[in-house]
Amino acid sequence: MDYRQNNVDQNYNQNQHPNYNDPLPPFPPYPPYMAPKTNGKSIAALVLGILSIMIPYIGFVIGIVAIIFAALSLKEINARMEQGKGLAVAGLVCGIIGTLIYALIILFVILVALFYADSYSSTYSLTYLF
Repeated sequence: MDYRQNNVDQNYNQNQHPNYNDPLPPFPPYPPYMAPKTNGKSIAALVLGILSIMIPYIGFVIGIVAIIFAALSLKEINARMEQGKGLAVAGLVCGIIGTLIYALIILFVILVALFYADSYSSTYSLTYLF
């Protein structure tokens, strides 16, 4: 055998490093995994969207606010890589549904009021009395 080979074997037998450069130091431990933060506006959009369906008449305004919060949170989620996209979409859908429901109800009430106001004035008009 070669002289160098015997020297390396002797170093291993003596529990010493062989005669070559030291190996790289071990890697530092990985940092703990941190879950991405959930966007607060998406949570607010979902809560307001559900309330817009459940609260009568004020639900129209709450639904509009839910739509605004959902749109803002979707922009922030894409920019900041946060969680909560599903919450924002659900809040957007609930806000749209709540706004449409109460917009139709308010429109129906206005049409009924105009219809009965028109029929009331024509029935009891002073022109018919004379």
